[in-house]
Amino acid sequence: MIKIKIATKADTEVLALLGRQTWSESHGHYIENKNDVLKYLDENFSVSKTKEHINNPNQRFYIIYAGDAPAGYAKLIVKAPNENIDSHHSCRLERIFILKDFIPLKIGKQLLTFVEEQAKALQLDEMWLTVYIKNKRAIRFYEKNEFKNVGELNFIVSGKAYHNIVFSKKL
Repeated sequence: MIKIKIATKADTEVLALLGRQTWSESHGHYIENKNDVLKYLDENFSVSKTKEHINNPNQRFYIIYAGDAPAGYAKLIVKAPNENIDSHHSCRLERIFILKDFIPLKIGKQLLTFVEEQAKALQLDEMWLTVYIKNKRAIRFYEKNEFKNVGELNFIVSGKAYHNIVFSKKL
């Protein structure tokens, strides 16, 4: 059984672990220097950093479960302008990750739909996100789910730029 819950402060450690594991699985192989990967994970997915984010009222987290097992999560940033987006009521889907072992269940679509509904309930009218240009599976997923390429930006890890596409979708 698949279920999705809105994360609370009590979920901080689960979110930190999910974040670290899913980012490593989906992006770690793109970073040449593995010490840079570890540094990035330590800086961005520690329990203290996750606690800081979950305490921010403009950041929302959602956890998807397969049975009792956390299988992935999403992070939505409310009030997130982008120069490529005209809306003043936009949000950023900063993260949506499914653990590698659960990808065959195709639950990413369920999580995305849930987050889109949450954004609509907050009266947001456009969602944007970024995806690494070499991440073809993610690009196909977003295009299939009606996101449009609206620009680009660089994602920096240890001073090295990684070219990202900015995708947007009207809600």
